[in-house]
Amino acid sequence: PAAQQTAGGWDEALGQQVYAANCASCHQATGAGIPGAFPPLAGHAPELVSVDGGRTFLVDALLYGLQGQISGSGVSYSGVMPAWAFLSDEQIAAVANYTLYSWDNDAALPDGFAPITPDEVAGERGKGWTGTDVHDLRREIGLP
Repeated sequence: PAAQQTAGGWDEALGQQVYAANCASCHQATGAGIPGAFPPLAGHAPELVSVDGGRTFLVDALLYGLQGQISGSGVSYSGVMPAWAFLSDEQIAAVANYTLYSWDNDAALPDGFAPITPDEVAGERGKGWTGTDVHDLRREIGLP
């Protein structure tokens, strides 16, 4: 079947499918997360891409996972997010965009924000990073 492209050029149906299969069990179908266990994406994902290096961080978190103490929407978390590198570049880009454009997050995206592309994902593959490396990147770019 042909991809269902949004006006922004990403496959919303694919993003929703990947999210439902891989992300919703922790971050919930509503993107609200579980306080103290799994951080929200609703209201928080735009903050990630609003800092220099945030796009890369989001892609790297999906590819390599995340391990270490973080804060999201004022709540502290110290769980482990698994790596999803087995997903294709198209799937990673679609699910990243799904989290950025769902739950009214699109209203909080930076002006001129362009959807994450499969080529951006491809460019981050092969680093051999761990979830701890992604946590270090999060700190370096100033995310709590």
